Amino acid sequence: MRPQLENVLREVEKAIVGKRDVIEKILTALLAEGHILLDDVPGVGKTTLAVALSRAVGLAFQRVQFTPDVLPSDLVGFSMYDKASSEFVYRPGALNAANLVLGDEINRASSKTQSALLEAMEERQVTVDGKSYPLKSPFLVIATENSVGTAGTQHLPYAQMDRFLVRLSLGYPDYEAQMAMLRDRQAINPLENVSCVMSAEELLSLQREARAVTVKDAILDYITRLTMASRAHEAVEVGISPRGALFIDRMAKARAFLENRDYVTGGDVQAVFRDVCAHRVLLKESAREYTVDQVLDELLKKVENPDRRGFLAGLKK
Repeated sequence: MRPQLENVLREVEKAIVGKRDVIEKILTALLAEGHILLDDVPGVGKTTLAVALSRAVGLAFQRVQFTPDVLPSDLVGFSMYDKASSEFVYRPGALNAANLVLGDEINRASSKTQSALLEAMEERQVTVDGKSYPLKSPFLVIATENSVGTAGTQHLPYAQMDRFLVRLSLGYPDYEAQMAMLRDRQAINPLENVSCVMSAEELLSLQREARAVTVKDAILDYITRLTMASRAHEAVEVGISPRGALFIDRMAKARAFLENRDYVTGGDVQAVFRDVCAHRVLLKESAREYTVDQVLDELLKKVENPDRRGFLAGLKK
């Protein structure tokens, strides 16, 4: 891994123990300029992870605790009449103030409030009273939702789910990780030990380098065949969208960059495929013998990987 990113990973691991694979995926999504949905049970460290990441990378951080009474204006801001100037003055919202916005328990907010995030996530701007205001760069949303305690929650609209680059889960720690966590928290909060090892400007530079990673037509063909196969699968009601295909490409490029390569392989596509696509595939009600993971695994087995055709050997020459 590149030294700058290895430093970030080590700092985040001071607060989140035993979850290196998930942290690597989050760093990959960060390089790919994508938003992250953390879907898991309460208490496994979703919020701690977001705070640790913002501190390690030097990002302006804003947390929004989503509840039914949070309004769209709390996020995007509002116009207020100023008597002194006899004009309406824009008052920024939570999204304007941060590089990294943590939307905690996003599925507890109303549909109207959730929809206020759509423009910010897609276009990195907010529009109030017909005027658009650009957000800070880089801009990242990490949203959390719990799979239990669903009273007062509602499903995210599909259009919003589709805007998240990846959906990830931390899961419970193993024995050693939980013992280490208990020892570390006897005296202090480990978040206090997380240091800034990268600036927002450095992150922007790394993101530009990740975008420049080479993707050959054979890989683009592989991504296209995977996504089209998802739409034709007998158990699938809604397959992987064109935006999903673009996100596979971006995430695969970021993974190659994270591993110090300047080209994408079919293995990169396979490694990111489930995390990018699991929340984009909707199954038919009649397909009760299938799960989304089973469908995605089946696609990866059936659609030929270009690496098997000597593509990888050709790239290394």
